[in-house]
Amino acid sequence: MNRRQFLGAMACIVVPVMLAGCGGDPPPPAENYAPLDYGFLPKLRLNVGSIVVENHAQPLGPQDIAASSPAVPAEALEQMARDRLFASGFAGTATFVVDQASILRGPDGVLNGTLAAHLDITVPGGGPGGYAAAQVLRQHVPGSDPENFQNNLYDLTKQMMDAMNVEFEFQLRKSLSSWLVTGAPVPAPVQAQPLAPAAPPPPPANNLYQDPLAPPPPQLSPPPGYLQPPSFSGY
Repeated sequence: MNRRQFLGAMACIVVPVMLAGCGGDPPPPAENYAPLDYGFLPKLRLNVGSIVVENHAQPLGPQDIAASSPAVPAEALEQMARDRLFASGFAGTATFVVDQASILRGPDGVLNGTLAAHLDITVPGGGPGGYAAAQVLRQHVPGSDPENFQNNLYDLTKQMMDAMNVEFEFQLRKSLSSWLVTGAPVPAPVQAQPLAPAAPPPPPANNLYQDPLAPPPPQLSPPPGYLQPPSFSGY
């Protein structure tokens, strides 16, 4: 093998190895994060005619990375309200408002999470009926070992939501106990319907049965001139 053939053979070996090294390791498989759901928790039935859910939370600047969480905190709060709050009355409105749902990342990698929400009840006509508010704070401090950042965001959101479910129910029972409906849900009101006029009774059936002990019906004679004697014109 001459020098030219040797260099060509080495290129066939070295180039694929270099390309493989440039490509790096394949990315790790994406995590499957379960959606946060609270339908298994006790229902909070309110003596109102309707429930409204509103999100008033705003990002707190570039350091607020809550929207990057696999479970966005504001959406998790809205889901909690839809899963747990039920209207069991005839009038009035309960409005659940997300006030804050933030995760701030500090320069040292510490994550500080805050959830805040309140419930307003208005009576028919728009007057105030009641108010309850809840807030929770949680923090994640990174360790010395490499960590999965998405896992940290998801775990922090889940921890805050677990605490918010407890705190919100406590504040609701403390401040709005008179609006909570216990036991079976209140049934919907029955709408009165005008009654249709009663139909006349059907005519009596022609019953052919005759009572053997009943007197026979009277025989009426035909009027005069009704019967004519037979004609004997042939005789």
